[in-house]
Amino acid sequence: MNNSINKSKILIVDDEEDILRLLSTVLRKEGFENIYTAAAAKEALDLVARINPDIILLDIMMPDRDGYDVCKEIRKTSRTPILFMSAKTEELDRILGFALGADDYITKPFSPKEVAYRLKAHLRRNNYVGEDNDKKNKTIVFGPFELNEEKIELKKSGELLELKPKEFKMLVYFAKNPNQILSKEKICSRVWGEDYIGFDNTIMVHIRRLREKIEDNPSMPKYVVNIKGLGYKFVVKGE
Repeated sequence: MNNSINKSKILIVDDEEDILRLLSTVLRKEGFENIYTAAAAKEALDLVARINPDIILLDIMMPDRDGYDVCKEIRKTSRTPILFMSAKTEELDRILGFALGADDYITKPFSPKEVAYRLKAHLRRNNYVGEDNDKKNKTIVFGPFELNEEKIELKKSGELLELKPKEFKMLVYFAKNPNQILSKEKICSRVWGEDYIGFDNTIMVHIRRLREKIEDNPSMPKYVVNIKGLGYKFVVKGE
């Protein structure tokens, strides 16, 4: 298997312990190394915020909130592929799943090996595995900015701006989550891959430096805005 697929973070959400155990075992045999599990909606949403999974297997029937609600919540901030798993086989159920943003719908009972191959297919298709991508898929355009992940370039009104690696990674995270309040904990986990404790000053320094490079007036930022007590919001008009 492609080494990038091996490293993909898989989140399995199901309230049946047997299913979690079975899928985890089969996926590991298929080469997946980073498998996370959750048995309830709250636990799943906490993991999504903390680990930023590359793909999610999501059961619909759960004790606290159903999978439809979880999918809607995830889609507010993420385009991570979501594959529903459900014993509901009616066409209306499948249509609702896709309408809410699911990428696939797997009916129970299922073949665990087929699930593994569906995961691989979605990971390749959604550019989560380092396959060759065209420039369009690697470019994010927002306001006067054009951000190219492949070239690690940022342009503002056509002018190339120089960013440090962490500044660039932070801006990519902001650009992919426009107009969303992002806590310092989430920023730290996504950009540094570390727990937030001890990083408060580091985050503030990098935010200040990023503002100095992208804002018209860093003292009165209009893009990277502080939301007191909650974190930061990357403001993009028209989103």
